[in-house]
Amino acid sequence: MTAIEFSHKIISLHDNLSYFANTLTNNREEAKDLIQDTYLKALTHMDKFESDTNLKAWTYTIMKNTFINNYRRNQKANTIVDNTEDLYYLNIPRKSDFVSPESEISTKEIKAGIAKLETDQRLPFEMHTEGYKYKEIAENLNLSIGTVKSRIFFTRKKLMESLKEFQS
Repeated sequence: MTAIEFSHKIISLHDNLSYFANTLTNNREEAKDLIQDTYLKALTHMDKFESDTNLKAWTYTIMKNTFINNYRRNQKANTIVDNTEDLYYLNIPRKSDFVSPESEISTKEIKAGIAKLETDQRLPFEMHTEGYKYKEIAENLNLSIGTVKSRIFFTRKKLMESLKEFQS
């Protein structure tokens, strides 16, 4: 197959390549770039194409691989590499430690609401909010798991009722 015949056959696949590029990128401009990259690579490597094989599948494979390589390149470009001696950029806090006065007051009021609860309701609830599992709470307080679950459930309900102003 001559270079001109090869070029005409690839150009005849434009609609198919365009559809495939749009499904890969979901962006018209990126799809156009992907089609151009595919044409360039196909024409550059036309000597590797075997004339008795499927040209459409060959160009689809080029397009898919180009898309994957571009995606990986973009992912690497968005990765932060910290070459500082003390890893300054990796160690900076992502969250602010600033506590607004409103949230501090709200926290105090919620804690006061929890402190007003009866001990048999408050202890399982506090342990649950600290991360203990139901089974651990039951073992520590010498209660059945069902009792622990119901006390936590009713404590939540009671707290929600007493702290309605904090609900949004």
